[in-house]
Amino acid sequence: MSARAASAAIAVASSASSARSESVVASPLVAIYAIAASEGMSIDIAGGGELELALAAGVPAERIHFHGNAKTDAELARAIEVGIGTIIVDSEDELDRLDRLVPAGRRQRLLLRVIPGVEAETHASMSTGGADSKFGLPIPRVGELIDGLRDHDRLEIAGVHVHIGSQILNVEQFAEAVEALAPVGGLDVYDLGGGLGVAYHEGERAPSVDEYLDRLVGAAEAHLPADATLMIEPGRSAVARAGLTAYRVVVVKRSGRHFVAVDGGMADQLEIALTGQRFSAVLANRADEEPDVTVQLVGRQCESGDLLIDGARLPSPRVDDIVVMPATGAYSYTMSNNYNGALRPAVVIVADGVARLAARREEVADLLRLHAPAAEHDWSAPPR
Repeated sequence: MSARAASAAIAVASSASSARSESVVASPLVAIYAIAASEGMSIDIAGGGELELALAAGVPAERIHFHGNAKTDAELARAIEVGIGTIIVDSEDELDRLDRLVPAGRRQRLLLRVIPGVEAETHASMSTGGADSKFGLPIPRVGELIDGLRDHDRLEIAGVHVHIGSQILNVEQFAEAVEALAPVGGLDVYDLGGGLGVAYHEGERAPSVDEYLDRLVGAAEAHLPADATLMIEPGRSAVARAGLTAYRVVVVKRSGRHFVAVDGGMADQLEIALTGQRFSAVLANRADEEPDVTVQLVGRQCESGDLLIDGARLPSPRVDDIVVMPATGAYSYTMSNNYNGALRPAVVIVADGVARLAARREEVADLLRLHAPAAEHDWSAPPR
């Protein structure tokens, strides 16, 4: 699902007012924020750093939606200062903070995140809508809070938000989440979240955009006010299959198994270790050759769990071959880290045959900059 496809599809599918926001938690790059905003999307963020990236991309503050279950005073104050459009409230403590931080004469638009009680059919770490989720508030309590804040002079409850998880391939579960919102009626906005899964490898099938929206909007028409604004958050489904990662083969060896080790790993593909997500791979420089071996495609980090693909079928790999893993546009860059001193990779965006650098490769100087205070001390001497 591209940003343009998501925008067009929801407009066609829904007879209610509709809107959409890009959940750039999946790919927090200034360039991606700017592309999504240029397609008329609002931008979802989940932290103060992502707020600054969105502002740097030129996204109007009023089109930014601030998610997160543990927003700090400093983050909320900064969001209010820049005039953020919507804050998605995750707890009563957050409401207390907002009551204290929103100044007189200002009205802050809010959505309350609800717990729909839907256990998503996905990896446990990506399920966010079950009864035991750390996200959101119980629906009965949300109704009480809405009633209690109806006449608040600075906090405006515009609606509710629901999100049951990520990489969900059963569209019926989205409909269940919408139905769970029925007791919270009479609101202007229902943000139905995201979570639509994608096909990562051969043999995996994901619902089409039409299948997803038909079921989602059908449930909304059955259970929500006809004149409400519906929102969706295409994150993974918008960017996953738009991205790929290129590695160079460093080592090929047989030691019990046939191992092919590349110049990256869980420092730039952490989701594999966290969720068991499966990917596929090709040799870009020998793409016309038929696979003839099954290998363990592994990374360079010091973990046996740094396994990129278990049983990858490839033409017999050689040192310096270029291994490309498709469908890595979601969560790869945002989860990249400095494990073993790894440097974050560059990001290049290609459109219409033109390649443009969106984020430069991290350098050793960047890595050392955070440790500059260490040079001010003699660590062999006792502290004084």
